[in-house]
Amino acid sequence: MTTPIYQVKAEFFKALGHPARIRILEVLRDGERPVGELIPEVGIEASHLSQQLGLMRRANLIQARKAGSNVFYSVGEPMLFELLEIAKRIITASLTETQELLEQMQSSTPSPSPSG
Repeated sequence: MTTPIYQVKAEFFKALGHPARIRILEVLRDGERPVGELIPEVGIEASHLSQQLGLMRRANLIQARKAGSNVFYSVGEPMLFELLEIAKRIITASLTETQELLEQMQSSTPSPSPSG
């Protein structure tokens, strides 16, 4: 029995569903990086970073290349960056709408009268 596409999509988004994983993708946007450079840029402990990188590799979000004692990580599918950009635009539109609503609410609320 094959897995329904909606379940495959859910697993894909679950693999993206952690702030550290999104940050890793953002850092890798500029190209392949050794794991040693990822630690300070992602801002998590090495052991936690290793767990996140392993999960992302298993989900085929990133790929690893070993060169001597270094392991280099990169994103195999540049469309991931497009997905992150679309997510940013959706979030920005939502926040803009919320900001406009807040401004409307504030302008329609009567100012409290001074007590005296």
